[in-house]
Amino acid sequence: MKITITGSLGNIGRPLAGDLVQNGHQVTVISSEPKKREEIETLAANAAIGKLEDAGFLASAFRGSDAVFVMEPPVNFFDHQLDITAYYSKLGHNFVSAIRQTGVKRVVHLSSIGGHTDRGSGILHFHHLVENILRELPSDIALTHVRPLAFYYNLEGFIPVIKNAALISANYGGDDLIGWASPVDIAAAVAEELGSLTFNQKIRYVVSDELSCNETARILGEAIGKPDLKWIIISDEEMQARLVRIGMAPDLAAGLTEMNAAMHSGKLFEDYYAHKPKTFGKVKTRDYAVEFAKVYNGKK
Repeated sequence: MKITITGSLGNIGRPLAGDLVQNGHQVTVISSEPKKREEIETLAANAAIGKLEDAGFLASAFRGSDAVFVMEPPVNFFDHQLDITAYYSKLGHNFVSAIRQTGVKRVVHLSSIGGHTDRGSGILHFHHLVENILRELPSDIALTHVRPLAFYYNLEGFIPVIKNAALISANYGGDDLIGWASPVDIAAAVAEELGSLTFNQKIRYVVSDELSCNETARILGEAIGKPDLKWIIISDEEMQARLVRIGMAPDLAAGLTEMNAAMHSGKLFEDYYAHKPKTFGKVKTRDYAVEFAKVYNGKK
């Protein structure tokens, strides 16, 4: 199959491109960075250099593809001028326009836990927004929304507070049960979906491991030589104030705080529990802890 993927060679894009090439597909990787061309071609994939914000470029990159993988790229949470809803809405419509123009029949979209609702999910509401935009596609297009649980590598954001206070703190934690997802397992699920031309619209949750925040802290602590590492819960107000204090845009800080609160209450996971996958991914928290320790010790 001819498959085009967005996401460049990021945390998911790199293993995804490798999986697809290894499975014998003809792969094109979209990247906004010209310097990535050589690296992409080294993987035996084709490079399409351009921006997702350019609808014309996107259509040209999708043309001739049997399947495409679309995802919303990360944004700068410290950009006080960013209208995240408008930005991701534009990308969603660009995806739809390019898919319609080029006759692609298989679409896999990287959404997120919380993609089922626009209420109470905080910053994740934009995934729900893009899911709904993509549902405007004709019914003969096979569309799958892949919804990972919390990304392991987001835990690396706690490294400064671990170094400064020898603990993890957020407005979720303690005995809260959290599902974690590895980019490797997400890529494997996306590759499997892209290789299938099943004509139905569906949701697929991806989770690698599921354990309490206290257990997560203990495993990470053991990996960095702090076996007594604790994960304490702070108030929503303290969490939001902390994010604003370090320079985050106030509306995005509020969105992250609300997302964390929904994790703490369990509201964010309601649809996940109703459609929980029978099998988890291969990368467990202890496996990820090795990578976490490398980042913590400045060796990665």
